[in-house]
Amino acid sequence: MKKIITLLLCVFCLEFFLTGCGNNGAAKESTITVAVAASLKNCMDEKLIPMFKEKYPGIKVQATYDSSGKLQSQIEQGASIDVFMSAAMKQMDELNKKDLIDKDSVVKLLENKIVLIVPVNNEKGISTFQDILKADKIAVGDPASVPAGQYAREVLTNLKVWEDVSKKASLGTNVTEVLNWVAEGSVDAGIVYSTDTASNKKVKITAEAPEGTVSKVIYPAGVIKASKNKDSSKKLLEFLQSDEAKKVFESYGFTPSK
Repeated sequence: MKKIITLLLCVFCLEFFLTGCGNNGAAKESTITVAVAASLKNCMDEKLIPMFKEKYPGIKVQATYDSSGKLQSQIEQGASIDVFMSAAMKQMDELNKKDLIDKDSVVKLLENKIVLIVPVNNEKGISTFQDILKADKIAVGDPASVPAGQYAREVLTNLKVWEDVSKKASLGTNVTEVLNWVAEGSVDAGIVYSTDTASNKKVKITAEAPEGTVSKVIYPAGVIKASKNKDSSKKLLEFLQSDEAKKVFESYGFTPSK
């Protein structure tokens, strides 16, 4: 009888070990949800998330993309998000003020540039930010929620043309929408990040924001304080700061933040 009890205990312990640890003693699987600025979609979907999954097969990554302002609002409303990758410090700082971000996890990940784009035919002959008023229709991100729109307003305000531009402006819900409007020829010009134009052959850059007209464009990333998957989330942040990830970001036109 004692032998039978001992055998059953051994079987139970073995089953418990395998259930808790998974195959080959691997860590229990987890799923993390990442809220990502729309301008990072291509490099995340095409390269970085698959690379991360290969390195950490036990961690599944679900990514949602939109303007940083909308993602900030979702986090404030209690959306189940583990990591936030913003296109500006403003949204990250506001979440930090509300004690919704693990402030010790926040890193300044990348830098970008603000550029003026036009359809490839450029019928209006727009070549600089100063002559953007040649356009009949101008696309910018909505400054209320889109960092690219906030940067655009900053540039144009410093150039003393924002008031006139705003009368002609179509406000995009995110930077991808602005890019698509220009590519389709629905507008004569738009203001986006330089990285947005890399994969679109229907638009061209005519100018970068003049020096001194715009704040430094920084992309921060951090772990949401309410995350139930902090260990996995921190692994993702560590990976995004690795040399292999930096090479991918650079291939898409981003500059690793210094």
